[in-house]
Amino acid sequence: MLDAAKYSAPEHLRDGTPVEIRALRPADEADMLTALDQTSAQSLQRRFFAMKRHFSDKERVFFMGVDFRDHVALVVLAAQADRQIIVGGGRYIVFEPGRAEMAFVVIDAWQGRGVGSILMDHLGRIATDAGLHELTAEVLPENGSMLAVFGKFGFRPAARHDPHTIHLVRRLGQGSV
Repeated sequence: MLDAAKYSAPEHLRDGTPVEIRALRPADEADMLTALDQTSAQSLQRRFFAMKRHFSDKERVFFMGVDFRDHVALVVLAAQADRQIIVGGGRYIVFEPGRAEMAFVVIDAWQGRGVGSILMDHLGRIATDAGLHELTAEVLPENGSMLAVFGKFGFRPAARHDPHTIHLVRRLGQGSV
């Protein structure tokens, strides 16, 4: 079984840029806030479904308080000016046994390069290894890029009562990642 808290893997984006996918660490909080500062209001609205620029102490504790059992979070690191910066992040949160909801954010300058797909792939592997049987996501209808990423990984629209979001579901099982 994978130790998600120590997860780390090298990857390459579509353009060949090397990145590291690894578990979110408590020490990443300042770098996460810096990454969010580099993310447009539109991208943050697509992630949080509301105009969001500041996070309360309670929200920061929640987003950084990952237990790697019911709340798993990964970041994507890339080299910039001789240091590693966070260019994206993804997570899943178990909301009932065997089922978890996923969410992603990628800073604007790194969108369209495969960061979301890489996060999806790695989180899918961890979820499968953890014995989850279903992943879900809520996406705004205008967020075509994330709808495409989720579709590429087998997520399908499911019935939902909220007309403002698209509810997606992906069953996990043998041979899926």
